[in-house]
Amino acid sequence: MTGQITDPVTRRRVFYIPGYDPIHPRRYRELYRKEGQAQAAISGYEIGLKPRKSGGNYGWHVNGLIDGIDVKAEVEVLVWSDIVRNSMSTSIPATYAQLLRTAWVYISSGAMGRLMKLRKGPVIAALYPVGMLLLQLALALAIAALVGWGIAEAVGYIAKLVLSETLAGWISTASALLAAAVIVPLILRWFKRKDGKFFAYYLMHDYAYSASTNGANPPELEARMAQFADSIAAALSENSQEVLVVGHSSGAHLGVSILADLIRQGRASASGPVLSFLSLGQVVPMVSFLPKAHRLRADLQYLCTRDELTWVDVTAPGDGCAFALCDPVAVSGVAPEGKKWPLVFSAAFTQSLSAARWKELRWRFFRLHFQYLCAFDRPKDYDYFQITAGPMTLAARYAGRAPSKSRIEAAVNKYPFVAA
Repeated sequence: MTGQITDPVTRRRVFYIPGYDPIHPRRYRELYRKEGQAQAAISGYEIGLKPRKSGGNYGWHVNGLIDGIDVKAEVEVLVWSDIVRNSMSTSIPATYAQLLRTAWVYISSGAMGRLMKLRKGPVIAALYPVGMLLLQLALALAIAALVGWGIAEAVGYIAKLVLSETLAGWISTASALLAAAVIVPLILRWFKRKDGKFFAYYLMHDYAYSASTNGANPPELEARMAQFADSIAAALSENSQEVLVVGHSSGAHLGVSILADLIRQGRASASGPVLSFLSLGQVVPMVSFLPKAHRLRADLQYLCTRDELTWVDVTAPGDGCAFALCDPVAVSGVAPEGKKWPLVFSAAFTQSLSAARWKELRWRFFRLHFQYLCAFDRPKDYDYFQITAGPMTLAARYAGRAPSKSRIEAAVNKYPFVAA
């Protein structure tokens, strides 16, 4: 249920925290431009973008005319794609070693079994790169064996004509092994070059990044998060009426910790702009269920009780890469008395997209994981562009909005500890 516009927002700062993504942030600007125009045409409002010329974080200016009210929003992307790229710069053998380590961490810790009690979709998504990489290796070995056999037969036949049978046999075997040593790497390199279609290496690196530290944040990420907190704190001291932080996918759990730090440090003043947090397509349990994710669990426990912000969590069962309708605080086993956040509800892809559009997107899993940032041709009460460029705060927009009845709140985490 949407609230009434009693104190319209005309100036907003938006900070978007992407997930584990190595791509330059201009992709988010272009996505916002294209999908914003599409949603405006569908919903009957106006929205336009201008480049952001000032220094600092990458971003753009938005002018919205929604419900007859002019709104100016400044959107910034809190970039950590360089950290992502560095974590992905591994060789093929190193990636297969990552596969073994990551599988061991999730299986031996019991996290994988607990995660399957929530949603099977994201667990299948986590298993996909394991299966795909093993399939690629199996195909490479099978092709190498077949080609090596053919080469061995041909070389062996020729060698027997001029050499002893024993020596010919040795030469034949050596030829087959040499062929395999050349063919297997060539095929695996081809698969890696085509990973833009398979996403096996990309997803493997994604899950391995958190698993490599058992859920603790690496030092370089902690340093970047501190910089992000400084940027948000600076905006909270300016004359905007709302500072909105949007965390998408892995960016959701970064947002939790960044905002928890900012509030703990007393940098969210009650006299400043309204502070809002929108988490989209979150995968928090993939990290919070790991043994050493004490920092994240403590931040979840802290943030869920705070009056300094409004936290809304939006997912959708149609997004197989997210823990749809799983309350990230409750399922992590850290919900305290007095918990008030987040408000959990569904973007309801099957209802907010027409049958034709849903049919078109249904099996495009990676695309659906970004649908929260895109236009809906049958929008309900979730509209990313009205939230970021409209005249209502997040709190006002969802005042009185009931959480989804089908949300999952069972505490299934094996490691609900908030201190090491």
